[in-house]
Amino acid sequence: MLKHAAVVALSFSMMACANLSTQSLFSHYSATNAQAYEALQQGKYHQAVEALPEAPAGNILDGMERGRVNFVAEQYPTSFTALQHADMAVKEQQRQASIQISEGFNQAGALLTNDNMITYQPADYELGFLHLYLALNYIQQKDLEGALVEVRRANLVQEAAKKYREAELENAAQEAQRKGLSQNLGAVLARYPDAGDKLGNVQNGYLFYLSGVLYEADGDYNSAYIDYKRALAVAPRNVYIADTVLRLATRLQMNEDRKQLEARYGKYNAPKADSGRVVILDEQGVVQPRDGWRLPLWLEDSRGDGVIYNLALPYYPNTVSPRFSDLMLDNQSVKSSELTNVTNMAKNSLNEELPVIVVRQALRVVAKNEVRKSAAKGGNDVGNVLANIFNTLTEQPDTRSWQSLPSSINMYHTDLTAGTHKLSWNGKQLDVKVAAGRTTMVWVSRQGDQLSWWSVLLGGN
Repeated sequence: MLKHAAVVALSFSMMACANLSTQSLFSHYSATNAQAYEALQQGKYHQAVEALPEAPAGNILDGMERGRVNFVAEQYPTSFTALQHADMAVKEQQRQASIQISEGFNQAGALLTNDNMITYQPADYELGFLHLYLALNYIQQKDLEGALVEVRRANLVQEAAKKYREAELENAAQEAQRKGLSQNLGAVLARYPDAGDKLGNVQNGYLFYLSGVLYEADGDYNSAYIDYKRALAVAPRNVYIADTVLRLATRLQMNEDRKQLEARYGKYNAPKADSGRVVILDEQGVVQPRDGWRLPLWLEDSRGDGVIYNLALPYYPNTVSPRFSDLMLDNQSVKSSELTNVTNMAKNSLNEELPVIVVRQALRVVAKNEVRKSAAKGGNDVGNVLANIFNTLTEQPDTRSWQSLPSSINMYHTDLTAGTHKLSWNGKQLDVKVAAGRTTMVWVSRQGDQLSWWSVLLGGN
């Protein structure tokens, strides 16, 4: 019993030292966040704000969730502050990235609980959305310069995150090889539910297109053209992006590009001189949250004894996203086209993380089994049973992800006469002011039968 007590004391002292929560020890993020997620899904924005749990996953994820939920709840100053706090936490985390890479698997090998106890590392696509929503906050405040700073930073931050991920994946492969786990991990990955096709789900077309809109409004047509082309590469079937690229190719006299684009998308028709452009960015639904998936894994410990444990892995079950009726602009149906599918981006990101996650799980299984054997020495059945119970209860999937993001983003644009136009949906109306030769950006977010929206007239073209 003394040995058992020592094991338990060691385990909980580790948790205390790392400021770990029992909520993460015996549960997982999707379960903790379920009430806020359901409220947001139903369009109950203020209830979603109130239901957000208190920093269950640390400053970064908490700040991102609060920033997005408060943004759709039209609590813009609170949203901006929360996103800024998340941004500062990311900066500090990336400053220490080299230490985390070198020590991450030492921590994973010693940790006797679950992946939820490891510091949350935001996915690359989440970092892009962090700066995108900071940019949207600036746009809502009519601060074009601040928004441009954020879209410039987005690419730099994602590139730094990509390098970190590559180093982490290489480290995982080396650790698996050193521990002789490679064959076991291959079997796990072969049976893992498919998390989605990688094509078209790596780069953020929403971020590229918004960046292009801002650059163009600022008069930087070359930068706008580059990012519009990036958006078209991500969403080649989107006729509105194609029309935008054609317009800039014509303006910049990119004749070879224009010919190729017209061969695929048709001739470009210039708008009337007295018209203004309306761009609608329509966020729909809520991104799918991660769920837990369990799989038995056979491993040999340091003494050559076999052990079977259940791995608790995050995954995305197949679900059907809700469909929304068309917005109406001046009583005409808005036939939008998809710009970005965030759920697919999230699935793809998890696929990329999976080898690292499985290595950590396998190392922890071995470590937990060693603790169980130590607790059972000398015929201590009670210690053995308690250790098994502790191991089972604490093996929770890491379902942490930015769960308040939209499921997908559609876009639409048209050229209208100068004046005030009416955008409507589900009995609600928004005034859209249009000026000749300028761009009006309309941001919309729809969940359930509710929506949040605003319109901003951007700088002269």
